[in-house]
Amino acid sequence: MKGILVQKYGGTSVATPARIRRVCRRIAESVRAGHPVVAVVSAMGHTTDRLIALAHQVSPSPPARELDMLAANGETITAPLVAMCLQSMDVPAISLTGLQAGVRTSGHHSKARIKEIATDRIRAELQAGRVCVVAGFQGVTEDNEITTLGRGGSDTTAVALAAALGEHACEIYTDVDAIYSGDPRVVAHPSRISHISYEEMLELAAVGARIMHPRAVELGELYGVAIHVRSSFKKGPGTMIVAEVPMEDRNRVRGVAHESNVAKITVRGVPDRPGVAAALFEPLGAASISVDVIVQNVGLTGATDITFTVDEGELRQAVALVQEANRQIGAAEVLSSGGLAKLSIVGTGMLGTPGIAARMFRALAERKINIEMISTSEIRITCLVARSKAEEGVRALHSAFELDQA
Repeated sequence: MKGILVQKYGGTSVATPARIRRVCRRIAESVRAGHPVVAVVSAMGHTTDRLIALAHQVSPSPPARELDMLAANGETITAPLVAMCLQSMDVPAISLTGLQAGVRTSGHHSKARIKEIATDRIRAELQAGRVCVVAGFQGVTEDNEITTLGRGGSDTTAVALAAALGEHACEIYTDVDAIYSGDPRVVAHPSRISHISYEEMLELAAVGARIMHPRAVELGELYGVAIHVRSSFKKGPGTMIVAEVPMEDRNRVRGVAHESNVAKITVRGVPDRPGVAAALFEPLGAASISVDVIVQNVGLTGATDITFTVDEGELRQAVALVQEANRQIGAAEVLSSGGLAKLSIVGTGMLGTPGIAARMFRALAERKINIEMISTSEIRITCLVARSKAEEGVRALHSAFELDQA
């Protein structure tokens, strides 16, 4: 018997009965090639968005626990439909919820993290010759409370299952045929990336590339699971996310990413003393609010200004927490604004290469795109700009670094 094949199918891949049948034909091909298959599925189309919108129609502030109970149903609907379809093709299959698949998580509703996966049930079903169709995006706590993993959580489920089953590869089927140097909806001729390192993909995912969820990439790197991104709709080589990329793929800048749903918070007149930053950011961490770009300006009067970015959807909650923390800190004021975007360039080849930042800044300046904040890592440079300028900025950077398809 060949190794277990873990495949993940995204929402667009299973959006209609016709697409579900197409997915099932692909799964059937893998089974007939001798692979035991675990298929992780997302909710159909925009089901999760509709469920969340429905929740907000009946409650102005839906409790997090009930919202997870509701949102998890999208995947729970898809899984049995796929299993039924496989059975109609004479492929033995069984659908499993996150609970039944043994996915154990933390208790952070809507942002839970996988703590462990008990694979006994899945292994037993595979041994019996059945395809396991697992509802992605969801799990259960030690107290049997249903949780969800956040956007892109089905990717995380799939990679975690591959790791727990001891496999070294996971196939992610989506509506794009590969990872590209820029968003094909924004850039006219992006280049397909055949191989990309975990490190580069993690940076791209963290700054707006929606192909892969960052936590899925982290798990892949931690457990040595190669992630193969492929199209559900056509044959093709796709992109391999791996530890080491071939020498010919080591460009200085691999890709340009952008994220539009960005807001910033500025705390002015922060006393310059130990513990202030901790008091400011600890409540945000406790509320599972991710803070990204952080800039601190050192003042001459014993006070500093601290500016950082958050997801715009979490701006109101973040501001409330910061204002509460400010009662202890004693800063002068808390300011906030939305309507921003992050533009980022990523590439391991940038490390130690002079002139990369200057070229980025010049490309944006020539388009009269003002930079509000700058953040860097060893392989990434991110600029905060007006949201209305984001797509123009992506095209400018893509051109400046000669990333167009040859």
